[in-house]
Amino acid sequence: MRRSMLFLPGNNPNMLINGNCFGADAVIFDLEDAVSPQEKDAARILVRNTMRYMDFNGCEMIVRINSIDTDYWKKDLDSLLPEKPAIILLPKTCTPEDVLLADEYMTQVEGKCGIEKGTVGLMPLIETALGVENSYRIASCSNRVKALFLGAEDLTADLQCKRTKEGREIEYARTRLVVAARAAGVDVYDTPFTDVNDDAGIVEDAKTAKELGFTGKASISPRHVETINAVFSPTQAEIDYAYEVMGAITLAKQMGKGAISLHGKMIDAPIVARAERTISMAEALGLDRRDINE
Repeated sequence: MRRSMLFLPGNNPNMLINGNCFGADAVIFDLEDAVSPQEKDAARILVRNTMRYMDFNGCEMIVRINSIDTDYWKKDLDSLLPEKPAIILLPKTCTPEDVLLADEYMTQVEGKCGIEKGTVGLMPLIETALGVENSYRIASCSNRVKALFLGAEDLTADLQCKRTKEGREIEYARTRLVVAARAAGVDVYDTPFTDVNDDAGIVEDAKTAKELGFTGKASISPRHVETINAVFSPTQAEIDYAYEVMGAITLAKQMGKGAISLHGKMIDAPIVARAERTISMAEALGLDRRDINE
């Protein structure tokens, strides 16, 4: 279950050693934007040792390597892939060829380390206009691709527009990525909300992302993790309704019907699929129905 993903700067020992304390479903060890060129080597070693010796208590480990147009990305993979992160976050992914190049080199490194091919997944970070337009091809070009991730800061720079809290400038990119990811059968993650002091803003931004169909949302601040987890978790009302739907459809089957009315609405296959996902998510989170807050 990956509702929240928290960025941890690869050159910040305090953040790294406390990364398992913030409640995120996944942590992203950042070797790219958070790390200056002169600190790349040290950060790579620091992240490697953190992954090797720290217990993250089931929190998924993701590594954002440097982009493939730099001299750093192969060194990142050489150092970090042997530690078997769940996902490599590939920044500035613009074309399927970018993914395939990373995939090919990851296969080489896995082979050298005796790791089964394809063990480590890929998550393309879409942060250019070209990447948005190629999003379905990117999502479907390799079995390693497990999700798409929208990066709004670089994207709005590429679009030559202002990044705002309201996010109207990224509406198209958000919906485009959700459609592309779902069509390809992979997950999709929303960009971080960057005002760490706006508690109301992160709630609204996370709700917008969920309503659009995002699987979860990234964060650059530990204080946003709890809100993101809450928004992307099923509510008591959603859980109760899901069980009602499953009860209704069971009754319909007993009556030999393919659909049935519940509270004045027809319950058919798409509604049932949504209910099944809600119940599955609640079970995966270990939530008792009585413990879920609206």
